[in-house]
Amino acid sequence: MTQTLGSRIRELRELKDLSLREFAKKLATSAAHVSDIELGRRFPSEELLGRIAKTLGAGVEDLRKYDYRAPVEDIKRISESNPEYGFAFRRMVETKVTPAEILAMIEKKRKGTEK
Repeated sequence: MTQTLGSRIRELRELKDLSLREFAKKLATSAAHVSDIELGRRFPSEELLGRIAKTLGAGVEDLRKYDYRAPVEDIKRISESNPEYGFAFRRMVETKVTPAEILAMIEKKRKGTEK
């Protein structure tokens, strides 16, 4: 299973030997809020993500790699600026392209541009 943002935060917190309550106190938030983030029921704001990263000694960008949410606003903006993206997204959904297929296509494209 792919690691999520919440599970990565929990893993890093445990490596720092911080209890949930200690961690929440350092973040100036509640233990319940942190628990919800670690369990994937909630996502941290940008501000809180920054505090989490700093407290755990991790980079914000490193943590973002584990955020599985689709960038909906970016997708909307891209589709509005170039309708071909909208058509491509629709075809992707209609043909039931798998995440593995999308990632393989991206990796192939990335390797092709590194030459």
